[in-house]
Amino acid sequence: MINRGMKIFAGNANIELAKAVAQELGIELGKAQVGKFPDGEINIKIDEDVRGRDTFIFQPTCPPVNQNLMELLILIDCLKRASASRITAVIPYFGYARKDRKDEGRVPITAKLVADLIAKAGADRVLTMELHAPQIQGFFDIPVDHMFSSPVFLRKFKEMAIPNLVVVAPDVGGVKMARAYSKSLKADLAIVDKRRVSPESAEVYNVIGDVKGKTVLMVDDMLATGGTVAEAAQILRRQGAKDVYVSATHPVLCGPAVERLTAAPISEIYVTDSIPIEGKEMDKMKVVTVAPLLAEAIRRIHMSESISQLFET
Repeated sequence: MINRGMKIFAGNANIELAKAVAQELGIELGKAQVGKFPDGEINIKIDEDVRGRDTFIFQPTCPPVNQNLMELLILIDCLKRASASRITAVIPYFGYARKDRKDEGRVPITAKLVADLIAKAGADRVLTMELHAPQIQGFFDIPVDHMFSSPVFLRKFKEMAIPNLVVVAPDVGGVKMARAYSKSLKADLAIVDKRRVSPESAEVYNVIGDVKGKTVLMVDDMLATGGTVAEAAQILRRQGAKDVYVSATHPVLCGPAVERLTAAPISEIYVTDSIPIEGKEMDKMKVVTVAPLLAEAIRRIHMSESISQLFET
């Protein structure tokens, strides 16, 4: 049982995961009203005393991104003005992460802007998971704990004991993650050579490595439109892959993602519950929970214990 100093509050983005985390910690989710005024403005009220408490706000900034981000910022401001001793923003999925640099003229660095907003609102610390670009940690002027979902996935795949396995990076940017998985699973490594045509689509050209007659596990940080993974699965099959499995932390699943992934030659897709997937379910999609991992991180932060071992990939 955690001592009385901790309180966990949640916005509307992923209330079920927040409840699961609170249950893992043996505490009740904090009482708060998170609603809207008739004109659509967000209206929030904390319904219990938080003065001097160590508080955690659970809110991924998944779609609808702007609404969930504003809920997070207003919750932070609300707790700050209620004299909470420390406010930790728990953001299992960090939105606006794609714009992490100026890759062309006259574009914003939105990830830095959002980091500044969270810190300026009054957050003292951030706990997040599987950032789209790890360097975003450096955009914050407050401590950031960056978790990985790999311990959860690796435990699952080791239990499955998939024979003749090859871990595949769906693009060059995912090589580091794929290498970590291949090392832990004692599997071979392959890379899909991909050239992006537009932000919504990608054209796949070649596979670096041997996948013929083998079972493939593609690992990625998120499934957005599903274009990259669907194209990669097709070329892997053409290259002789026997089976294709996919692992992705964040099931964003926007646009035609569900249709693309349903039609793609993929046997099973494993995702976490960092983002709710109501209305986007697929028979081939399996959800593994990250509640115990996040709960342990929160417990260690609250007790001022090291959480570095939880960062391991």
